[in-house]
Amino acid sequence: MTGTNKAQARVTARGVAATVITAMMAAAAGLGAAASAETIVVNDQVTLRDSDLARPSRGMSMKAVESKFGAPQGRHPAVGKPPITRWDYQGFAVFFENDHVIHAVVTPAS
Repeated sequence: MTGTNKAQARVTARGVAATVITAMMAAAAGLGAAASAETIVVNDQVTLRDSDLARPSRGMSMKAVESKFGAPQGRHPAVGKPPITRWDYQGFAVFFENDHVIHAVVTPAS
């Protein structure tokens, strides 16, 4: 892949991620009274439902997440620039930019 194609791929990936996060935020705002909600993604469909599931909050460091939630069941290598990393826990996945949480999503029950 050429340098230009790599740059376009990064821009496209960021645009898709921003669109998904924006859509989730808009959907959450529409819930009004919900104190907390699970973001569930199944087959590329985003759904929100009320939840008490404890998850890391935006801005937490990797060290703080591991201290509070324990070692993840799976760690995926960083991709892109800035580097985005995913850690998998029972019931949710955490996405980091560099070493800080940008989003934690509920995963479907296996």
